[in-house]
Amino acid sequence: MITGIHHISMKCSRGTQYEEIVKFYHEVLGLKIARVWGDEKAPDGIMFDTGNGLIEIFTNKDDEAELGIIRHFALATDNVDKCVADVKKAGYEVFIEPKDISIPSNPPYNARMAFCFGPLSEQIEFFQVK
Repeated sequence: MITGIHHISMKCSRGTQYEEIVKFYHEVLGLKIARVWGDEKAPDGIMFDTGNGLIEIFTNKDDEAELGIIRHFALATDNVDKCVADVKKAGYEVFIEPKDISIPSNPPYNARMAFCFGPLSEQIEFFQVK
């Protein structure tokens, strides 16, 4: 019945915050823009393709207060260290540096991970299965 995550949705204000979202997810992380909707000068939203799911960001009409920003999501990657280097180069804070982990389970789940803050102060985990 459930086959995976289709998308994660967040909110941002129009203008500078929206422009920062596009810069971070499209230019810094290299995610393809799947679609944009609304007026080109005052967009209502944008969707980025992660390769196996979508990040959808709606603008709040008339720059009203932000609503329900999610706290953390993980992006699968084949190179955690490059993601972190690109994020730092763009001026974003990495609050957990890349490290190897082994999640105790049967069988153990080995991965490399790191965390940064995105433009909306959302926590983004870069997750590389080993």
